[in-house]
Amino acid sequence: MKLTRERIVDAGMAVFAEVGYHHLSMRQVADRLDTHAGSLYYHVRGKDELLALMADRVCRQAYDAGTEALAALPPAADWPDRIHAQAAGLRRSIGQHPGGARLLAESPGMLSTGALSLMERLLGTLVDAGLPADDCGIAADTLLSHITGFVLQEQNGPAAPPPVTAEVHAELCERFPLLMGPTFPRLSQDEKFTRSIRLLCAGFATLARPPAAGS
Repeated sequence: MKLTRERIVDAGMAVFAEVGYHHLSMRQVADRLDTHAGSLYYHVRGKDELLALMADRVCRQAYDAGTEALAALPPAADWPDRIHAQAAGLRRSIGQHPGGARLLAESPGMLSTGALSLMERLLGTLVDAGLPADDCGIAADTLLSHITGFVLQEQNGPAAPPPVTAEVHAELCERFPLLMGPTFPRLSQDEKFTRSIRLLCAGFATLARPPAAGS
């Protein structure tokens, strides 16, 4: 089968899922394709470019997922609904790839139409919400950082709680009544994610300017 950039990215994603960000090598990718490492360099300049192409693929998938989610919203959906649709699409797309959050967080800087498309649409939604232009970039960066960090924690998996005696548990409840008490919500990951995006949007809404008269 002809060696192409798309096939190299496919192999890179498969190797990445097995060995992670720092251990991926062009030789491993070549072995996956049953070819020599030197053959890859006709299509991809090196590991940094391959990682960037892999991250771009995840971003393009996230953009498409966001497009579908936005199309499914009712006509009366408000801008926080549109933000959440895009955020949920990105979360799902990153989560489909083992180590996907680390890939986006650590991939080398490279012009990526996938990432730029995600950012452009988020910015457009925030501008439509009435946020000042000089705050929109920070708001969009905050959203993307939060989503990536949230999925990174999910992909790392929850740490097993240390065993404690009833006496130690009672002491912890006394020292940390808000955290350990019954009023602190125990939420599913989906509910936690939805609420976190809503909280961010509520903060952004305090910056929104009302539309000008006659607009």
